[in-house]
Amino acid sequence: MAKTPPPPKAVVKKKSTKTDSPPALSREEDLKAYREMLLIRRFEEKAGQMYGMGLIGGFCHLYIGQEAVIVGLMGATKQGDQIVTGYRDHGHMLACGMDPKGVMAELTGREGGYSKGKGGSMHMFSVEKAFYGGHGIVGAQVPIGTGLAFANKYRGNDNVSLTFFGDGAANQGQVYESFNMAELWTLPVVYVIENNQYAMGTSVARASAQTNLSKRGVSFNIPGEQVDGMDVRAVRAAGEKAISSCRAGKGPYILEMMTYRYRGHSMSDPAKYRAKEEVNKMRQEHDPIEQVRLRLLDTGTSEEALKEIDKEIRGIVAEAAEFAQASPQPDPSELWTDVVAPFAART
Repeated sequence: MAKTPPPPKAVVKKKSTKTDSPPALSREEDLKAYREMLLIRRFEEKAGQMYGMGLIGGFCHLYIGQEAVIVGLMGATKQGDQIVTGYRDHGHMLACGMDPKGVMAELTGREGGYSKGKGGSMHMFSVEKAFYGGHGIVGAQVPIGTGLAFANKYRGNDNVSLTFFGDGAANQGQVYESFNMAELWTLPVVYVIENNQYAMGTSVARASAQTNLSKRGVSFNIPGEQVDGMDVRAVRAAGEKAISSCRAGKGPYILEMMTYRYRGHSMSDPAKYRAKEEVNKMRQEHDPIEQVRLRLLDTGTSEEALKEIDKEIRGIVAEAAEFAQASPQPDPSELWTDVVAPFAART
């Protein structure tokens, strides 16, 4: 008779392998990170509100709480580096510089969206911003990100592919096939595991035999490290190290970002598998935006100046919501565009 699985362990914040004090950011860099993380936070809050009003349908996975991961890593990239991720992707799009109006319009299924209203939350792309999509199939983006790195090496440029996936996707088979090929061919790819500690509704302690996901590349000789994914400074420092290693031709690198989402897995998830006290503790003690806000106050930025930034960001998000609602529904003829026909149909 099968044994009853043990109850999930209380979530304990794993320490970064780095020092307790990550390299400091300049005041200007902190301000930039604050604005970018706040844009993601306010955008996602608005998206959740619009979902509740029935203006957004289908699946909707919010990034609230994880903002430091993508913002910190984007601070370590250069133009030409590529981003590919899974379905919790709105934050990645905004951090890449994609227009909030186009992102929100896509969420609402409107013509003005990045995929003309046909992709929704999980399927937006921007070649201009080197964003190669959110992907709805768990782990499907990992071979794609590896392929982007292969193309970079084939072309002889020094671009790096940042391939994001979660702790749940870390158990998928195609991830390890990708690891093997990336190391075998010394590909410039940084695998970013956003470990928010709950794959859908299951604690990582109950789903993974090895819970230190930074070690998943050991058998392939891929270096990896755990990072405090709630601290934008630590994320950026780790990103600079990993990306520099890739640019130097040393092959793939794994970064496990220890982060946390405040909302459920998706908008339809009440998140009853974890205590409210746990969520509140993370918000109060580790919130990535609040950490930067306090640093800015300590270095002379006034409370009034930060309120003005928040007001400006709320205005941008409100404008995006208005644009989305004013944008028309896609014409029915769009059903026949952007469709790849099978070879047999073309011959």
